[in-house]
Amino acid sequence: MLTRIIEFSVRQKLIIGLMVIGLIGYGAYEFTRLPIDAVPDITNNQVQVITIIPSLGAADIERLITFPIEQANSNIHGLLEIRSFSRFGLSLVTIVFDDNTDVYWARQQVTERLQIAKIKSPKAWGHRY
Repeated sequence: MLTRIIEFSVRQKLIIGLMVIGLIGYGAYEFTRLPIDAVPDITNNQVQVITIIPSLGAADIERLITFPIEQANSNIHGLLEIRSFSRFGLSLVTIVFDDNTDVYWARQQVTERLQIAKIKSPKAWGHRY
């Protein structure tokens, strides 16, 4: 049986070639129809707070912006870690949550706590009260 399939394949190269091209085309078509859930999202839930204040140095950014943001967000339910990065004129705080935490809920919690951080240090945030 196997020898007859091999002999047919060697003799009928055009038919086999067309079948291979057809299978490749069908595979490419089905690949475009794959739902997004077929490729799971492996990133963790995180919220990033990016603050740009060109007039402050790295030490001032750390003291006036990054540290208050970290402190204000340090007690959110489901928090795994807080990472921060401070440079001249730039503060980047990444708040990582566990996988069971809803991203929209986490964003809302961080937004509410950012308002608290703004009230506590209004000069750094450029607000006048």
